[in-house]
Amino acid sequence: MTEELQALEKTHTWDLVDLPPGKSAIGCKWVYKIKTKSDGSIERLLAIAAVHQWPLFQMDVKNAFLNGDLTEEVYMQAPPGYSDCPDKVCLLRRALYGLKQAPRAWFAKFSSIVHQFGFSSSSHDTALFIRRSDKGMILLLLYVDDMIITGDDHSGISDFKLFLHQQFEMKDLGHLSYFLGLEVSSDSTGYYLSQAKYASDLLSRAGLTDTKVVSTPLEMNARLTPLDGTPLRDATLYRQLVGSLVYLTVTRPDIAHAVHLVSQFLSAPHSTHYAAVLHILRYIKGTMFHGLHFSAHSTLNLCAYSDADWAGDPTNRRSTTGFCFFLGDSLISWRSKKQHIVSRSSTEAEYRALADTTSELLALRWLLEDMGVTHSSPTVIHCDNHSAIQIAHNDVFHERTKHIEIDCHLVRHHLSAGILHLLPVSSSDQTADIFTKTFPPGRFRDLVSKLKMASVKPP
Repeated sequence: MTEELQALEKTHTWDLVDLPPGKSAIGCKWVYKIKTKSDGSIERLLAIAAVHQWPLFQMDVKNAFLNGDLTEEVYMQAPPGYSDCPDKVCLLRRALYGLKQAPRAWFAKFSSIVHQFGFSSSSHDTALFIRRSDKGMILLLLYVDDMIITGDDHSGISDFKLFLHQQFEMKDLGHLSYFLGLEVSSDSTGYYLSQAKYASDLLSRAGLTDTKVVSTPLEMNARLTPLDGTPLRDATLYRQLVGSLVYLTVTRPDIAHAVHLVSQFLSAPHSTHYAAVLHILRYIKGTMFHGLHFSAHSTLNLCAYSDADWAGDPTNRRSTTGFCFFLGDSLISWRSKKQHIVSRSSTEAEYRALADTTSELLALRWLLEDMGVTHSSPTVIHCDNHSAIQIAHNDVFHERTKHIEIDCHLVRHHLSAGILHLLPVSSSDQTADIFTKTFPPGRFRDLVSKLKMASVKPP
């Protein structure tokens, strides 16, 4: 706490003043928290860095929010253990953690500083900054006060680190190894991304101390409904475990569909839902060190697989969309999500999945272009429903397809523009199947192998 107080005083975070009439002071308290959250941008960055064999560096800004300039008039009660003047309040000059405007103020400050060094923000991911010069490219990915820096401009990266040290109080953490609960390792074959420690902590929190493991995240043909079993007296642990499992899917696409199912019962979980969560955890226990591998010997060609499980939800008969994207051999994006409306046929369900896949394809192509990876040829989307492919290629709308007209327009427009190319694939080779339904152990292992996942045990 002493170190935090010194940082507050060093940055002149507040002035002790008398509270003006008609004004109120907000409260405050000390909170110590470890950040463990990330979005999916790191997978794209690692896939590109692996192919180019770029080094990855990590830096951290100390007391980042205190660098944000506060423009509003905000009064705060003195923090516990700080002031001997109980009648005084703090007139804030700097943004503090907990203020609604603090993240925005810090990000605006950081953006303005890195722009001075020649960086520009990606229009497709505001946390990604790019600098291009005659010497090469530098990519910076920011999450609050943690950042990953990579690129082929090695002297520029060194100069940029010195520049950051001059602007903020920084910690240079060297080569990237641990980022927001994600463990990063590398060898001659590429980069590995896993969450073994996070998974181990999750198992301890759930109290799974026995050695029992299972071979699939869910039992074959598992059908969960809101009224199965008896209601849990306290849903807190269930919600905590499911929330942690959602974050674990950042590196574990093999559990994405199972977690998607159990996350639908957070408002009123029952005993059967909790049993399903424990089943997922027992699968994780046996596959603790599974994670993503980003190959150094891969191409940078983008391709996708799109699938749907028609009327798979036993309660409302909505279908499930599943898709995944590969950059060469590296899996960089995936989704398992229930569709918003009921589809009247399997073709309609597959076509809605194609529309969702197309939307993700556009976002990925734009983001990859910002990172220096351009695709002049159409991106292949593999689909195992021939009727959906025929609708996409057919310029005439039929009476039976009017209810999916918007999705037809979306997919067909980008198909005719040469952005995507639809290819039929057999159901046995449909990689996206793993995101839409459950499977017996043999078939499940085959699908996991298609995701190019790896098991990396610590040295």
